[in-house]
Amino acid sequence: MEVTRAHESGTSRAEEPAPVSTGQSVRRALWSASFYAATVSRVLPRAGLQTRHRMRPRDERTVFVVGSPRSGTSFMARSIGSLPGFVDLGEVTPLKAAIPELATAPDGEAGHGVRRRLERVRTFALVSGLRSVEQTPELAFVLPATMRAYPQGLAVHMIRDGRDVVSSLLERGWLRQDHGGRDDAKQPYGAYARFWVEPELAQTFETVSDARRAAWAWRRYVEAVRKQTERVVEVRYEQLVTDSKAVAEDLAGRLDVPPEPLVEALASAHSDSVGRYHAELTAEELADVEAEAGGLLDELGYV
Repeated sequence: MEVTRAHESGTSRAEEPAPVSTGQSVRRALWSASFYAATVSRVLPRAGLQTRHRMRPRDERTVFVVGSPRSGTSFMARSIGSLPGFVDLGEVTPLKAAIPELATAPDGEAGHGVRRRLERVRTFALVSGLRSVEQTPELAFVLPATMRAYPQGLAVHMIRDGRDVVSSLLERGWLRQDHGGRDDAKQPYGAYARFWVEPELAQTFETVSDARRAAWAWRRYVEAVRKQTERVVEVRYEQLVTDSKAVAEDLAGRLDVPPEPLVEALASAHSDSVGRYHAELTAEELADVEAEAGGLLDELGYV
């Protein structure tokens, strides 16, 4: 899903915040309520017939599926969330909308902010007794704080060839100069610099090609997740679609679940989109991708 825009108040933490009118406060409260209502209504049916979980104590073994957008995070989260005793929360919109600000907060405050929003959704959706699976890609940028807030949690990092990711992002258009619309967190699409762009390079980000901008996103997301070195399982998209059984068996061991249901859930992965960049990226676009992210592609063994 599309990445969200940075907080733009222009006020540092050392300064006094600008006064907020009653009207602004009401609008913010309504937006927040609508975000929670939409997320909870989506999650409620996913618990299915697992009604006994409502009598269980809160399960702290949350699974965070992270990675660049268009890397297979949604498929992986749905697959894990389909296992007995699990529930896929999807992308938690109140959390997604808050991450740009949480990413600049002190570590403890960021972790508290993540946990507060997730646990509200779990409580309101009556799924606290299930193992939750969260799949907001932007969580990559607060992952260390998140993992400290969830000492029993596990992160699953989906890694896909950045050139294929660029092809998919260009198709979606989220970062394109000429694309309009807004994502589920009410943030606009387009070529502006998001919160994850290096501040000193924000102007450059907005003037480079669409392909380079997409490669920039892939690089920043992957680098952010890889800063977390504990309780993270890396899953290559290419292995997932060519040998899902091996991926499922390894991942089941890390999740401490029987492998058979996960083997079945991941069996529907297909390889049609592997190597799509060969047919979809021009020589100029490919050169831009390699100029922006060639080092990381090489480090990960993709070139």
